[in-house]
Amino acid sequence: MANHKSAEKRMKQSIGRRIRNVSTKSLVKTRIKSVLDAVDEKNRDQSQEELKKAITVIAKASSKGMLHKKNAARKISRLTRKVNALG
Repeated sequence: MANHKSAEKRMKQSIGRRIRNVSTKSLVKTRIKSVLDAVDEKNRDQSQEELKKAITVIAKASSKGMLHKKNAARKISRLTRKVNALG
């Protein structure tokens, strides 16, 4: 447990950040899964819509430092290739 006032504040801040990071990473995984499900159903229109939503969420997570920018680019690239393979 924290002994100093500043340490208590840092602990509160880190808990808040952790909650935010976990929820954002969960949203990223959910969006990726929805794209992959649409691709499995071979539904081109739905997969393109889901891809747009996924790209937005992944890019925001990357810009906020929750994902490395190259990791985010790799995820977006792989999803885009799968959606384009339907065409």
